[in-house]
Amino acid sequence: MTAALLLSGGMDSISIAWWKHPDIAITIDYGQLPAAAEITASQAICRRLRIPHHVLQVDCHSLGSGDMAGLEPNALAPATDWWPYRNQLLITLAAMKAVTLEVRQLWLGTVASDASHRDGTPNFLSAMSALLAVQEGGLTVSAPAIGMSTVDLVRQSGVPLEILAWAHSCHKADVACGACRGCNKYFEVLRELGNELVRSG
Repeated sequence: MTAALLLSGGMDSISIAWWKHPDIAITIDYGQLPAAAEITASQAICRRLRIPHHVLQVDCHSLGSGDMAGLEPNALAPATDWWPYRNQLLITLAAMKAVTLEVRQLWLGTVASDASHRDGTPNFLSAMSALLAVQEGGLTVSAPAIGMSTVDLVRQSGVPLEILAWAHSCHKADVACGACRGCNKYFEVLRELGNELVRSG
């Protein structure tokens, strides 16, 4: 069965690429501010793993909200990085490309902490998978690491830290701002992994 990974170039999706080695990777520039850096990081891991990489460009910036769009957060936003229906949008766009490539399984880089947004929960992914499965192509969606923390995912994947360092996690820019939720997570994960190496050494 052909599997495609929705690859953002962040720590989670890079770790899944290393762990699961999908047949195809799809990265989407949907108008988010760090799109260029996300694409660069995604290209790097795909070259390293020799995975065919498809980049889609669909400008939805005018529909965005918060950090990733450089706009004031929507009134419904539970956090500053919330973009209305973003995962629903990305899954749909990735599926539109994947089905033309005869993909049957679409993997997402969702981890346990993403449940802070409703579109990062098992219920949401199950609903999206059921919706796609009843349409032409019978495509289904899954998140191999949805029950894991990012640190646990990195351990499971075996991705070397020097490869993980390619990840771009900043929500605000192509060069890491060092202060957004994405950057904070990146530094926290590297710190925890580094502490483990020190303790084991």
